[in-house]
Amino acid sequence: MAQVQDLQAELAGRMGAAEWDWLMPHSERDALVLVASDLDLVDVAVAIATDESGTVQQWIDQSLIKKPSRTQISGWSKSPNKRFTALILQPYVLIQDVAS
Repeated sequence: MAQVQDLQAELAGRMGAAEWDWLMPHSERDALVLVASDLDLVDVAVAIATDESGTVQQWIDQSLIKKPSRTQISGWSKSPNKRFTALILQPYVLIQDVAS
Protein backbone atom coordinates (compact mmCIF):
# COMPACT_ATOMS: atom_id res chain seq x y z
CA MET A 1 0.00 0.00 0.00
CA ALA A 2 2.81 2.41 0.85
CA GLN A 3 4.43 1.69 -2.52
CA VAL A 4 1.25 2.69 -4.35
CA GLN A 5 1.00 5.88 -2.27
CA ASP A 6 4.64 6.66 -3.05
CA LEU A 7 3.95 6.09 -6.74
CA GLN A 8 0.86 8.30 -6.58
CA ALA A 9 2.89 11.09 -4.97
CA GLU A 10 5.70 10.73 -7.53
CA LEU A 11 3.28 10.79 -10.47
CA ALA A 12 1.32 13.73 -9.04
CA GLY A 13 4.61 15.61 -8.91
CA ARG A 14 5.11 14.98 -12.64
CA MET A 15 1.71 16.40 -13.56
CA GLY A 16 1.44 19.91 -14.91
CA ALA A 17 0.01 22.28 -17.47
CA ALA A 18 1.17 21.98 -21.07
CA GLU A 19 0.31 23.82 -24.25
CA TRP A 20 -0.30 21.97 -27.50
CA ASP A 21 2.88 23.27 -29.13
CA TRP A 22 4.86 21.60 -26.33
CA LEU A 23 2.98 18.33 -26.87
CA MET A 24 3.24 18.19 -30.67
CA PRO A 25 6.59 16.33 -30.70
CA HIS A 26 5.02 13.60 -28.53
CA SER A 27 2.09 13.42 -30.93
CA GLU A 28 4.48 12.99 -33.84
CA ARG A 29 6.03 9.95 -32.15
CA ASP A 30 2.54 8.55 -31.35
CA ALA A 31 3.10 8.78 -27.60
CA LEU A 32 0.05 10.80 -26.52
CA VAL A 33 -2.78 9.16 -24.63
CA LEU A 34 -5.94 11.23 -24.17
CA VAL A 35 -7.63 10.62 -20.82
CA ALA A 36 -11.31 11.49 -20.32
CA SER A 37 -11.93 14.41 -17.99
CA ASP A 38 -14.03 12.29 -15.64
CA LEU A 39 -11.00 10.10 -14.82
CA ASP A 40 -8.24 11.15 -12.44
CA LEU A 41 -5.01 11.48 -14.41
CA VAL A 42 -2.87 10.17 -11.54
CA ASP A 43 -5.16 7.17 -11.01
CA VAL A 44 -4.86 6.30 -14.71
CA ALA A 45 -1.07 6.63 -14.57
CA VAL A 46 -0.89 4.41 -11.48
CA ALA A 47 -3.07 1.76 -13.15
CA ILE A 48 -0.82 1.76 -16.22
CA ALA A 49 2.40 1.77 -14.19
CA THR A 50 1.26 -1.10 -11.95
CA ASP A 51 -0.05 -3.13 -14.90
CA GLU A 52 -3.71 -3.15 -13.84
CA SER A 53 -4.56 -4.49 -17.28
CA GLY A 54 -8.21 -5.27 -16.50
CA THR A 55 -8.93 -1.72 -15.38
CA VAL A 56 -6.94 -0.17 -18.22
CA GLN A 57 -8.67 -2.40 -20.80
CA GLN A 58 -12.07 -1.42 -19.42
CA TRP A 59 -11.19 2.27 -19.85
CA ILE A 60 -9.97 1.59 -23.39
CA ASP A 61 -13.16 -0.34 -24.20
CA GLN A 62 -15.23 2.61 -22.91
CA SER A 63 -13.06 5.09 -24.88
CA LEU A 64 -12.07 6.79 -21.62
CA ILE A 65 -8.41 6.50 -22.58
CA LYS A 66 -7.37 6.52 -26.21
CA LYS A 67 -4.97 7.89 -28.76
CA PRO A 68 -6.09 11.31 -30.02
CA SER A 69 -7.79 11.19 -33.41
CA ARG A 70 -6.32 12.90 -36.46
CA THR A 71 -9.25 15.33 -36.32
CA GLN A 72 -8.43 16.26 -32.71
CA ILE A 73 -4.74 16.67 -33.50
CA SER A 74 -5.57 18.82 -36.52
CA GLY A 75 -7.86 21.03 -34.45
CA TRP A 76 -5.31 21.41 -31.66
CA SER A 77 -2.60 22.26 -34.19
CA LYS A 78 -4.65 25.28 -35.23
CA SER A 79 -4.54 26.50 -31.61
CA PRO A 80 -0.93 26.00 -30.44
CA ASN A 81 -1.73 27.68 -27.12
CA LYS A 82 -4.47 25.11 -26.37
CA ARG A 83 -3.98 23.99 -22.78
CA PHE A 84 -3.86 20.48 -21.34
CA THR A 85 -2.97 18.82 -18.10
CA ALA A 86 -0.13 16.42 -18.85
CA LEU A 87 1.70 13.65 -17.03
CA ILE A 88 4.75 11.90 -18.42
CA LEU A 89 4.73 8.14 -17.93
CA GLN A 90 7.46 6.82 -20.21
CA PRO A 91 7.06 6.08 -23.04
CA TYR A 92 3.69 7.88 -22.96
CA VAL A 93 2.46 11.35 -22.19
CA LEU A 94 -1.01 11.22 -20.67
CA ILE A 95 -3.07 14.33 -21.38
CA GLN A 96 -6.43 15.75 -20.42
CA ASP A 97 -8.11 18.58 -22.27
CA VAL A 98 -8.49 21.72 -20.17
CA ALA A 99 -11.85 23.29 -20.87
CA SER A 100 -11.54 26.68 -22.53
